[in-house]
Amino acid sequence: MQIEGTVAIVTGGANGIGAAISRRLAAEGAAGILLADLDEVAVATVAGELAAAGTPAVGRRVDVAEQGEIEAMVLAAEAAFGPVDIMVSNAGIGTNAGIDADPMMWQRSWDINVLAHVHAARALLPSMLERGGGAFVHTCSAAGLLTMLGDAPYAVTKHAAVAFAEWLSVTYGSRGIQVGALCPQGVETDLLRAAGGSIAEQVVRLAGKVLQPDDVAAEVVAGIEDGRFLILPHPEVADHLRHKATDIDRWLGALRGINDQLDPQR
Repeated sequence: MQIEGTVAIVTGGANGIGAAISRRLAAEGAAGILLADLDEVAVATVAGELAAAGTPAVGRRVDVAEQGEIEAMVLAAEAAFGPVDIMVSNAGIGTNAGIDADPMMWQRSWDINVLAHVHAARALLPSMLERGGGAFVHTCSAAGLLTMLGDAPYAVTKHAAVAFAEWLSVTYGSRGIQVGALCPQGVETDLLRAAGGSIAEQVVRLAGKVLQPDDVAAEVVAGIEDGRFLILPHPEVADHLRHKATDIDRWLGALRGINDQLDPQR
């Protein structure tokens, strides 16, 4: 799918990867962008920046854990710009928790990291199918293909996000629906910095180069235009996935060793 002339929604658009994707979509000629985030002031600021540069854009406070708010977000985008062509479900949360994560933490992670993708697809698919095309990009993280040491809810829900993206692609791909699973490793974002020296942050920073959000945004646009399912800003993730698939016991053993070094008191 070519970006020029499309209407897009980007969640988690106030900063980090979401803001960078929004700016890149604007630079590629998007006809309208709705940016959604819990931070109403920050997301309005980014939208204002895009509008001032010539791309119609609006910022909206949205809690993607709430189905009704996602549905209202889609209606607002359609009212402002017309039918939505690209849905970037980027909002996500980490917990830095393991077996101690309480049920509310698990539920919030499930609602944001998984069900938000489901609700957006439910809201947008009828129109996209009627028009014969559309694109979804789900930020799933390399954790969704591999795992995340030090954060059980994040690892589990990001795996589920990948699974839903796969299902969506298999079920609707032949009807013009394009699906991309964005799976970066380390990216310099508030989410990573908020980990505050946790095992999860240490592993991410040890795993390889920590990219800037703009680097990820460039890969997202290329992935949309190429129609790729896996969007891997860190190409080495594909190698890790192959190692996992061909010798999972060895792969688990290697990660176990890293985990034992970083968290000997668990």
